[in-house]
Formats: sequence, structure tokens, C-alpha cells
Amino acid sequence: MARWAPNTRERLRTAALSLFEERGYSATTVPDIVDRAGVTRRTFFRHFSDKREVFFDGDEIPQIATRMISEAPREARPMEIVMGGLRVLARERFEPQRAEIRFARQVIASEPALRERDLRKQADLRDAIRDGFRHRGEDESTAAAIAGITVEALQAALEAWASEPSGIPLTDHLDEVLQRMRMLLQTV
Repeated sequence: MARWAPNTRERLRTAALSLFEERGYSATTVPDIVDRAGVTRRTFFRHFSDKREVFFDGDEIPQIATRMISEAPREARPMEIVMGGLRVLARERFEPQRAEIRFARQVIASEPALRERDLRKQADLRDAIRDGFRHRGEDESTAAAIAGITVEALQAALEAWASEPSGIPLTDHLDEVLQRMRMLLQTV
């Protein structure tokens, strides 16, 4: 097995996702993944803490959100910042990986341990957005509301996008979800 092979992390992810699709998540073991990827167990654990982490690769999105909020113009309204950030994430991060994300969402939905981890990642994103808006001067309640709306909108749009086969862009799903939220809030 090659000790310092290029693109090891991506090879491990590809091997794991392929095995999850062939055998199912529960029936796939770390030794299966490393055998398929042609690396050692030690190499796997340098990149991932466990096989769940294959689906939750790093904590980049909360960091991206923090950066986008802090770099937004001071005069920008919170929902302008949110929608701009979500659109960038949709185009640059999610759209290029649609098939992989679609499959991952299906597996996550079927595995309680993965759903739990997914909820933790959503909470991390919610915290990052709330803190970012608090640093911009929003009060705690407003910052928490912005964060909650953002995460729920993203999750609803991702679920719709991942479950429909027509190829409608994620940005269109985001617009639709936010429009529905606006309509619902107007009826209160």
C-alpha cells in the first residue's frame, strides 16, 4: 500500500461511498474502506475519526458562514447576507457534488447515528451564524432568529433538491423555501 499517495482523503471518501452504495452503511467497515482505497487503517484515521465522518467532511461550512457574515458590507441587511451566502454555497459547494450529496442524504436519513451527527452539524452552523450576526451588532434574539431561519431554509432546500430528479438548481429551491417562509410569516 502506498504510504503517501496523492488525493488520499478523496480516495477514501470515494471508496466509502461506493461501498455504502453496494453493501449499505451498516455492513461496511473501516477495513473494507481502506482495502478498497488501497491505504492503511492508520491512514484512514488520519483523515476521518470514524466512518460517519465520511459524510460530514470537516466543519468548513460554519467557518465559511462566519467569514461571509464578517466580510459583508456594513449596510447589508441580514437576509441579504444570508441569501447571498446561501447562493454562493449552493453554486460552489453543493451543485458540483449533486449526485454524491443526494446519495449521502438518503443514507443519513436511514441511519439514526448519522441523523444525530447531521443535527449536530446543523447546530454548529446555527451557532456560527448567530455569533456572526451578534458580532455585527444584532441583539441575541434577532441573531438567533436569523440563524434559525437560515439553517431551516438551507435544510428544506437541500432536502427538496436532493430528492427531486429534474435537476432544478439548489438556488431555485432556496428561493422557493424563502418565499414560502415569507408567506407563512405574513399570515401570522
